[in-house]
Amino acid sequence: MNFEPAEKMKNFEAGIFQILDKKKKELEKQGKKIYNFSVGTPDFETPECVMKAVSEACLHPENYHYSLGETEELLEAVVHRYKKRYHTDIAKNEIMSVYGSQEGMAHIFLPLINPGDIVLLPNPGYPIFSTGAFIAQSNQWFYPLTEENNYLPDFDAIPQDVKEAAKIMVVSYPANPICKTAPDEFYEKLIAFAKENNILIIHDNAYSDIIYDGKEGKSFLSFPGAKEVGVEFYSLSKSYNYTGARMSFVIGNAKVIEVFKRFRSQIDYGIFLPVQAGAVAALYSDDTAVREQCAAYQERRDALCGGLREIGWNIPDSEGTMFAWGPLPKGYDNSNEFVMELMEKTGVICTPGSSFGSLGEGYVRFALVLPPSEIKKAIHSIKESGIIKE
Repeated sequence: MNFEPAEKMKNFEAGIFQILDKKKKELEKQGKKIYNFSVGTPDFETPECVMKAVSEACLHPENYHYSLGETEELLEAVVHRYKKRYHTDIAKNEIMSVYGSQEGMAHIFLPLINPGDIVLLPNPGYPIFSTGAFIAQSNQWFYPLTEENNYLPDFDAIPQDVKEAAKIMVVSYPANPICKTAPDEFYEKLIAFAKENNILIIHDNAYSDIIYDGKEGKSFLSFPGAKEVGVEFYSLSKSYNYTGARMSFVIGNAKVIEVFKRFRSQIDYGIFLPVQAGAVAALYSDDTAVREQCAAYQERRDALCGGLREIGWNIPDSEGTMFAWGPLPKGYDNSNEFVMELMEKTGVICTPGSSFGSLGEGYVRFALVLPPSEIKKAIHSIKESGIIKE
């Protein structure tokens, strides 16, 4: 049989993390010490109350049926969390669950746009934003995030015809990969921009519990008018280390939620009930563990960013997310080639910025997934390798 995949598969080459993992295994076989800062998988433990809730729910046979949606307890827990954490009132018909924000973002465009509709996307940006928009056959228009504009969209620089034609704009702060936060006035401008141009906002809020230097993480939905123009992805993966459970929510505009739910009813039978039970426990828990974990991430940030600057690599302090982002060292201009050389010479693995869009070229991203003691060893390995030029 001479099977040929669909033409669209030319846009789905092997992901950078698979390529890095293959190289990592080769180096490990050679006995190389590896410091893996590539994939953003939390290494902290899931809260005990969450694991206990999942375990107990797994002992009930009826919990192995299709859930067919969110339990009342889960909806009430989300309402409680948004009221307590973000001082924001959410109605139950403004909430739906998805199998993680990655899966939700891959599908949300399908019921909302027609082929050829324009979607505004960040550059640099997390890859699933453009992947989901591509699957829905959109026309993608990338707005640049640059230092000159404080890594925020420049609404005035978007051409008028693009504004008039655009149907959706994807925004995410704290931003992965660039590790920047947005001030309150930005959200006010964003909502006004959306209303003026009849553009739906999709905000990815994965990291509002991992913000540094005393800043308070906020929700897009806590700003007046947000629910009129958009929805927000809210994930339990990073705040509660619930990554493998795949538990996220889309929250906001009731009409968008209804349409997305109706679409998903054709492909989804609901989140596994024990996973929902664990989410309820997480959402009702106090923020002590979340704050302690944020402090631990900040300690790692200080060790990594500060340590690299000490040896001559100018990686600025991350403002938020579980990552750090910075320019290539002097003498390098290709992020893919540099990452491979760094792996070979030091055992340190980070992610090339080009994986996040054209404006990511010339940068790399580090995931803060190793303790400070290991970070110091990694920095020593980099220093000894001579890869950092004076």
